[in-house]
Amino acid sequence: MKRRALLAWPLAAACKRGVKKRVAVIPKSVAHIFWLSVEAGARAAGKEAGVEILWNGPALESDFPRQIQIVDSMVAQRVDGIAIAAAERQALTAAIERAGDAGIPVVIFDSGADTEKYLSFISTDNVKAGRLGARKMGELLGGKGKVAMILHAPGSFSTMDREKGFKQVRDAEFPGLEVVVEQFALGDQAKARSIVENALSAHAGLRGVFCSTEPAATGAMLALEARGMAGKVKVVTVDSSENLIEQMKQDKVHALVAQDPFGMGHRAVMSIVSKLNGSIPPRRVEMEPRVITKEDLDNPEVMRLLKPDIAKYR
Repeated sequence: MKRRALLAWPLAAACKRGVKKRVAVIPKSVAHIFWLSVEAGARAAGKEAGVEILWNGPALESDFPRQIQIVDSMVAQRVDGIAIAAAERQALTAAIERAGDAGIPVVIFDSGADTEKYLSFISTDNVKAGRLGARKMGELLGGKGKVAMILHAPGSFSTMDREKGFKQVRDAEFPGLEVVVEQFALGDQAKARSIVENALSAHAGLRGVFCSTEPAATGAMLALEARGMAGKVKVVTVDSSENLIEQMKQDKVHALVAQDPFGMGHRAVMSIVSKLNGSIPPRRVEMEPRVITKEDLDNPEVMRLLKPDIAKYR
């Protein structure tokens, strides 16, 4: 019996070594094209590294209590790593720290939290994204005119940085741009539509709309289409969708400030894999945004950035 037990031990150890590591990837939401692109990048990394990807997030970006529940559930399952985009920078802090205290490496991506207990933080340079958006708006409007800003949500690290960057450039370089509306749409297309409809009614001669997210831009376009103002009011947004790309081709959307969500999801997972393999990934990674206009849509590289092959990895 003793000899059998000794022989069985290496077999058990080998089986244990053969079990796939599990990495939880928790977005702010699973509903929008940005997050589906993040998922594709994460799953691509999972296939490359031989790890299992557990993808789970709230239906709405504003439902951060649900996101906290998901983090705690992953901690309880003893996953081997967690990558998370914090829906609210303060609300997610305790959950992220609980994961760290449990010995689970945590990578924060896209949007940060008020904690230092993480392995790596990977995001777009969101302040730069906002600055690029403001410069493009200033160029489109000749440096003057009434502009509406459709904000995302209080406490959202990434989008607050975009909005801050827009205001910095507006104040420093385009004082003739008059921001007449600043309201939160909370990731809700209907709310964004209502904000823009009210702005058009309250501010005659509205010349531009800046949106810090794709859902806000989609709602803004619904309002402009309904009022017969699509193409007349300049629209600059961060992030894209198939509809927004088509509207750009029709000269109704005038600039997209693009991120690389596929690359972000891929890097987040690979950072955890690096840690599991005994290496230390960079503490901070900032990914460059870029402005895309109608003229760029014939570039295959641009289209791969805007429309990654999501179905290939699902």
